[in-house]
Amino acid sequence: MTLSTRAAYALCTLGMLIVGSSVAVSRLVTGYPLLTGQALRYAAAAVLLLGLARFFPAPTRTRPTRRELALLAALGATGLALFNACILIGLRHAEPAVIGTAIGAAPLTLALLGPLLSGRRPATLLVAAAGVVLAGTALVEGLGRTDAIGLAAAAGALACETAFSLLAAPLLPALGAVRVSAYACLLAVPLLGLAAVVTGEPAAWRLPTVVETAGLAYLAVLMTVVAFVAWFLGLQRLGVEQAGIIVGVLPLATLAATSIMDGHLPGLGTTAGVLVVAAGLALPHLPLRPRTAEARAAA
Repeated sequence: MTLSTRAAYALCTLGMLIVGSSVAVSRLVTGYPLLTGQALRYAAAAVLLLGLARFFPAPTRTRPTRRELALLAALGATGLALFNACILIGLRHAEPAVIGTAIGAAPLTLALLGPLLSGRRPATLLVAAAGVVLAGTALVEGLGRTDAIGLAAAAGALACETAFSLLAAPLLPALGAVRVSAYACLLAVPLLGLAAVVTGEPAAWRLPTVVETAGLAYLAVLMTVVAFVAWFLGLQRLGVEQAGIIVGVLPLATLAATSIMDGHLPGLGTTAGVLVVAAGLALPHLPLRPRTAEARAAA
């Protein structure tokens, strides 16, 4: 399936809107055993994704090589299991604004690390746009209430969000978006299960409440299945640098979902921040005049 650039941007935006809203929705499951809940969520998502894979032929093959398996295991451990653990731990020690602001730095890290890891210089315009998005994110979310554990969890969420795209990018051309998502979920389940046993969660196991079940279902179906596939499809078309800018949508979605769930409207500073983020997202697409040969020579 060949996507247009516009469709790829739309898919990446959809994915980040869902992931951003999930930061607020995750508050519904902070009282449930953390690792056990995430293992259940990823197990359910893996079943759905493997069923969906039948309708999405793999670009070259359906089974990963040993190298790809190692990358998938790293993706499942960092971009999935640890990312959500950081969010859930962080929400116990900080407001959603803190987590959203930290993750809002992902466009800048991706714009820098993406080309550097492939031996290229970062594109100046993309780095500038990512910086604008980061500044707007800080305005949108503000500082918020937190402590040392909350700050550490927010930093961990940023690192894992960056790894999510960097580790997935080399896997997509061979396996495709659906299978990368499915295999990563499958590999995350035993990691989470083992960690749950080590930390003694089986002794506290219980059936989730109705609210917790709804939260886990949202995370399994919308965030993991829909958002992952949408993001990976767009990422494969756009590349890490261009897709990374769209991560700036994530904190906006976090703010909107938190405002709806808490029943309050954003303030003036927040509105200004939204406009700054929008400017940053639009910056790479401005019709800039190309430099002439004489201007390049003079420079």
